[in-house]
Amino acid sequence: ISKGPGNSKSAKSTVVPPGPPVYLDLVYIPNHSNSKNVDVEFFKRVRSSYYVVSGNDSAAEEPSRAVLDSLLEGKAQWESNMQVTLIPTHDSEVMREWYQETHEKQQDLNIMVLASSSTVVMQDESFPACKIEL
Repeated sequence: ISKGPGNSKSAKSTVVPPGPPVYLDLVYIPNHSNSKNVDVEFFKRVRSSYYVVSGNDSAAEEPSRAVLDSLLEGKAQWESNMQVTLIPTHDSEVMREWYQETHEKQQDLNIMVLASSSTVVMQDESFPACKIEL
């Protein structure tokens, strides 16, 4: 069965089918966090302590505001309020706006966003980095 462009928003286009949740330590959000591949069902099912959000292409809508909002909506349906850390790989306008506009909801849901501008200084050099402790 082929799907035409008009059917792309149907319930059958869900990337992650309904079912029991899967718990992981670290998840890279697929396809540069594009909304064509990740929805609320993804975050309801794929539960992680850390999500890596890549994408720095506003023309391609990456990362997608819809994906970031889906994280909030999906996480709100988890039974526990375990801490989740979001790790953006780039400092994008979409990420900054989402962070500012949803900061209170992030706090309510125990979601922390690491600054993409974190820097490590070692001896005489410094470089961008992110540390994840598991």
